[in-house]
Formats: sequence, C-alpha cells, structure tokens
Amino acid sequence: MMLETMGEDFNAHQINRMFKDQTYDLEKASFDVTDKKLVPKVGSCVECPFNVANQGNLFGEGKMVCTKSACFETKKSKSFLNLIEKSKKENILLIPEIRQYWADDENNQLIISQLEKNGLKVYLLDDVEIIENPIEPTIETIQEEYQHYDYSEDELKAELDEAMQNHNEALEEYNSAKENGFVNGILFHPETYRNKEVFIKIVEKSKDESTDYSAPLANRKMADCTPEEQIVKINEREIRKKQIENNKQFEEVVQMIRETKYIDTKKTLSVDEMVAFSISLFENNVDYVGRQKYFSKLLGNTSKMTKVEMVENFKKKFKKEIFHKLIRYMLTKQVHFGESNHVNNLTNISFYNAMQGYYKSKIAGIEKEYAEKQDKREERLKERITVLEK
Repeated sequence: MMLETMGEDFNAHQINRMFKDQTYDLEKASFDVTDKKLVPKVGSCVECPFNVANQGNLFGEGKMVCTKSACFETKKSKSFLNLIEKSKKENILLIPEIRQYWADDENNQLIISQLEKNGLKVYLLDDVEIIENPIEPTIETIQEEYQHYDYSEDELKAELDEAMQNHNEALEEYNSAKENGFVNGILFHPETYRNKEVFIKIVEKSKDESTDYSAPLANRKMADCTPEEQIVKINEREIRKKQIENNKQFEEVVQMIRETKYIDTKKTLSVDEMVAFSISLFENNVDYVGRQKYFSKLLGNTSKMTKVEMVENFKKKFKKEIFHKLIRYMLTKQVHFGESNHVNNLTNISFYNAMQGYYKSKIAGIEKEYAEKQDKREERLKERITVLEK
C-alpha cells in the first residue's frame, strides 16, 4: 500500500523512513512485552500477529517491531498510569526528564499536568540530584567508544583501567546514597515513558536570610561585605586579572606572528597546524546539528578536561582523516543558494567541479532533467517571439 502511494519514484531510504514512522521497536518499549494483563483484550506482544517477528524477518531475524500504532500507544499510556500508581503506593519520587527551560513545551505541560492531576508533587531535573546505578565498563564497550581511533591494545587497556576506576568511585557513591540523604526514585522519559530506578535528593533552594546584603555580591563595595564575601571578591578579582593578562599576552603573540612572513611559508602544514585549523573549523563553522550528526566523538569525553587538555587530547588522537572530513563538511555548507549558482559564483563553481569526481553520473542525471526543461521553455519562448514578430 505504501509503495502504491509513492508510484515509481521511491528508493530504499524513503521506504525505510516510512516503515520507521509507522512502526515501533518493541525492544525499546516502556512496558513488559510479555505481559498478558497490561491490556487483557490484546494479550502480550510476543504472541501478537502485528509483531513482525511473527511474520518473517522483514526487520532482521527475530527483531520485534509493532505495526499497530493504536495498540502500542494504549499499552504505553497504561504503563505510565501504572508507573504513577507505583509511585503513589510505594511513596517513590517520580521525576520526568524535563529541564525548567523546556517546561512550557506543550507535550511536557501535558506530562506535568497529568502528574499533578494524580496528586503528585512535580519535581524537574533542576530541582533534584540524581545518582544512577553505574554500568561496569568492559573491553567491548571501550572498543565501541573508541572505534574511530587507531588505538593499540595497551591504549585500550589503559582507557578501560581509567573507566573502571571511575566506575568504582561512582559505585561507592551509589551504595552510600541513602546515608547521604538520597531516597528511592524513578526517572522517566516524557515521550517514551521508559524509566529506571535511581536515588534522588531534592535540592534545597537558597533563600536570603537577611536583607542587609540583598544586592549581588559583584555590585557591593568591599566595605559592605562580610570577611567571607571579601575573600570571594578578592579571588574573583585575581581570576579576572589573570584573564586580562592572558588576553594581552595572546594578542601580543598573534600580532607578532602576523608581522612575520609566516603566511608565506613554503613548508607543508605541520600536525599542530592541521590540529589548529581543524579545531578552528569545528568551533566556528560546525553548527549543533552537524556536531551531533558527524562529529559527536571528535573531542572525546571532555567533562573532566581543561581547555588545554582538550587540545592536547585531540592532538594525541588526531588523524588526517579528521582534517579531510572537516574540509568536506565545509565544502557542502559554504555554497551559496538563490541566484548564485554553479555558473556565476566562484565558490559554487569550484564545489560543482570537485563533486564531479564522486557523483558524476548522478549529477549528469540531474543536469539532463534540467536541460530538458530548459529546452522546452526555450522552444515555447521561440514560438511566442515568432508570433510577436509576425
């Protein structure tokens, strides 16, 4: 039926997208697919005829995919109501994965109102601290994480040792959570309702105990501050001074280099120069979507690194393939649309020529289609001018 609606103009990518839009991966469901009592009228998913695992291997051998959206949504909603009941019955905090800045989103508002309607006090991610049960790393998970890096077995082993050390620290924190004021909680996704048990502590919101120092610390004079606040201001001023000095030093270095003949240097680019150019392209030209789609692992795990360490880490793992990938990304992004095209714009012409070596036949097919339209238009125009001339 789907193919009939598309006619002859379809490809594998389009078909795959249409299937995904109208099907649901049961392996990622928020409910137990073996539960026959969740919705008694339809029974369990593993025996359902709308589960493609019971209809051959369309999505892969044994892959469980639901093709009946109404039933899937019903079970998903029922599982959410069961989750609310469990929270109320066992006095467990139920936390949606929603930040305050997304609280006004229409779908998130529906979730919040449903929790309130069922008598639950709503806490968002900004209101709580969460400790999850850490997953123990394995050499397989490390290999997958660093699959794009040419790591030796020793380097992978070193990464595993570091990951294991972090895991042990996280596990110790998890095991002592209740001793540190955390309570049982459930964290759930507001769209899929997939959930996991965690430990939760409600964050105490700071309140001004007196009005004597109600102005922001940065706006108050030193004489108006307590000794503790004066120490904070002194340290903040010192940090600011260092930043200003660093800026002046950097500017002086840059100006010095610009006055030399560096730009005219005949040598091929060094690794450090390619690293610098790659990071410059990434920082200044790759948008959020591009970073997530093409360069999600470019800088690695930077959560515990300083900026200097990030650059050194990137240099350590750098390959020319990264440099080439960034260049090719930029080639596709810095073309000009509108009336700037491949015959009257230098950037577009050079891009068009560069792509011929990769997609010559596909480009030729598009060119042929437009050439035929242009020939027909010119023929009609010629006929009209002939009539006008007569």
